[in-house]
Amino acid sequence: MITEITDGVQVSVLTAYHSEYSNPLQQHYVFTYKIRIENHSPHTVQLLRRHWQIFDSNNVRFEVEGEGIIGEQPVLSSGASHEYVSGCTLKTDMGKMWGTYQMKRLSDSEKFTVNIPDFQLVVPFRLN
Repeated sequence: MITEITDGVQVSVLTAYHSEYSNPLQQHYVFTYKIRIENHSPHTVQLLRRHWQIFDSNNVRFEVEGEGIIGEQPVLSSGASHEYVSGCTLKTDMGKMWGTYQMKRLSDSEKFTVNIPDFQLVVPFRLN
């Protein structure tokens, strides 16, 4: 699991490759990623937006930006956590992602950016 902490908010990522939904002959590789967000700050915070950078091994870049995560804008009190699973498809068997969340402290409406750490998307046979 890959982890990074920004301003007391910890983001951890665990990835998986799904061969049952992938078709390498058609350059279609399906990956999921499980994100755990933990609020170690003394403030209650809300996740407002996400911004992703996605690269495949052909150096093709995709950018995804929008409100919330999977249709939610979760509120995390101090000590609370939130988990979700999402996914992406690549045209290559290797890639990587990273990004940011825009968060807001509810006590003073101050917005801040939380880093999502770099993580690899790799089919298992490439790791041998």
